[in-house]
Amino acid sequence: MTNTGLSTIGFIGSGNIGGQLARLAVGHGYSVVMSNSRGPETLAKLVDELGPGARAATPDEAASAGDIVVVTVPLNAYRSVPTVPLVGKVVVDTNNYYFERDGRIPELDEARTTVSQMLQDHLPSSTVVKAFNNITAADLTAAGSPSGTEGRRALPIAGDDTDAKRLVSTLIDEFGFDAVDAGTLAESWRFERDQPAYGVAMTAEEIPGKLAAATRTEA
Repeated sequence: MTNTGLSTIGFIGSGNIGGQLARLAVGHGYSVVMSNSRGPETLAKLVDELGPGARAATPDEAASAGDIVVVTVPLNAYRSVPTVPLVGKVVVDTNNYYFERDGRIPELDEARTTVSQMLQDHLPSSTVVKAFNNITAADLTAAGSPSGTEGRRALPIAGDDTDAKRLVSTLIDEFGFDAVDAGTLAESWRFERDQPAYGVAMTAEEIPGKLAAATRTEA
């Protein structure tokens, strides 16, 4: 039994971050259901590598199968995330806004919302928690360490629901990292691209200072 009490993690998006998180998941006893926009047949190699605890499916099927679901698609595709199969579920958002890839999004450029608030608005009957967006894919499987390790790397998370954040924090701990609550989804920009807490290794003690040093201006 996993520490979270969950058995299956669904993935909507199976690129670098999704693939690495799936490797961590199967290594810690979870079943995973992988999906992408190109069809299950394109995931045969990844699923074969992940082993018998993994299968490929459509995004709707992955959303339905997961006890918790990771959304890790490019931001400009977030409206394609299925809503009905995610009703009542905790959804982990790994995304960042890269205007070079996503195109300009005025409400983000004008600091009127955040990436994860946009996904939450798209999924009004789900509970979104922002996590795993400020660490490289390679570090996900290389930088973790057991709980209690001195200098253990920590990851910030954000969300509007305390229980959901507690659940995701337990998952992060299983995967080898301390979790630090960075506040609500409205504060999740503090550990996104170009901020002090983005892309750097930090301990739990170092994260609050990095978050506090974040500045947000209109693009």
